[in-house]
Amino acid sequence: MSAADMEAPLCLPRRQLTRLPRAALPQGTVDTHFHVFRAGAPLNTPRSYTPDIATIADWIKFSGNLGIARGVLVQPSVYGLDNRLLLEALAAYPDRLRGIVVIDPETAKAEIDRLDRLGVRGVRINTRNKGGLPLAAARTLAESIAAFGWSLQLQINPEQLPDIATTLAGTRLPIVIDHLGFIPLAIETRSRHVDALRRLMDAADTYVKVTAPYRLTKDMNDQGFAEVARALAASHAERLLWGSDWPHTELWDGMPDDAELIETMQAAVDDPTVADKIFVRNAEALFFGR
Repeated sequence: MSAADMEAPLCLPRRQLTRLPRAALPQGTVDTHFHVFRAGAPLNTPRSYTPDIATIADWIKFSGNLGIARGVLVQPSVYGLDNRLLLEALAAYPDRLRGIVVIDPETAKAEIDRLDRLGVRGVRINTRNKGGLPLAAARTLAESIAAFGWSLQLQINPEQLPDIATTLAGTRLPIVIDHLGFIPLAIETRSRHVDALRRLMDAADTYVKVTAPYRLTKDMNDQGFAEVARALAASHAERLLWGSDWPHTELWDGMPDDAELIETMQAAVDDPTVADKIFVRNAEALFFGR
C-alpha cells in the first residue's frame, strides 16, 4: 500500500434500511445521484477516500424497498477515468439506469457515441476530490458532448458558483450542480448563497441537486437544508433534482438514516405537484428522454 493510499481513509459502511419513510415516494421517483463500488475494482491514486463496498445489486435492493423506479449512476472520484463498473451496471439495467461518467477532455467522438448508446447522459467535473476533473476541463468537454444532449455535472465549492455562468457561457448544454453547491447553511450567509443558485438557474440551463444535507452541516437537526430546499422550490421547482447520495461516501463519524433523509426532503416540499417535479418529472426529462 502506497503512502497516498494510506492517506485515503476507509468510509463508514452505509446503514441498512430498518424502516420506510412515513410517506411513500412519488410513483416513478428517480434517484439522480448514487455511486456503486465493487471489491477488487482498481482504485485511483491519489484519492480522497477508500470506499466501503456497495454494489449495484445492493442499490437495486435499496431502491426497490423505497419504491425508487430509476436511477442515475454517478462515477465516483476514486475510479478516476475508469468507468467500467458504471458501464457494466448500465448494461445490466438498461431501462432502469442512466450514467454520468468521467472522461478525458480529448475523448474521441466515436467513444462518446458508444457511451451514449450505453446510456451515459453526462460528464462529471469534480473540484472537491482527488481524482476528479478540474473546472478548466469543462469548456472542452462541453464542446464534445453538446451534440449528444448530455449534461455537465459539477461538484464544486460554493465560492465557485458566481463564476459558473460566465465560465460556461455559450456551452449549449444543461449544467447540474451537485449537493446544493455545498453552500454553508449558516443563517447569516444562507440568503446570499441561495441567491447565487437562483441567479445561476436564471442565467443558464442549470439544475441543482437538493441532496446530502450532511455535507452542508454536521447537525442533522439543522433546519437550514429544509429552508433552502423550500426557498428554491418556491422559485425554481422545475430546476431541482432529488438524489439519495447512496451509499454516503466520505463519512467517518456518523452515517445518516435514509428514511430520515427522505422525510426531511418531503417535509420541505410538501406540495404534491412540486414534489412530483423534483422527485420524478425533472429527472425524467433530463436523463430518460431517450
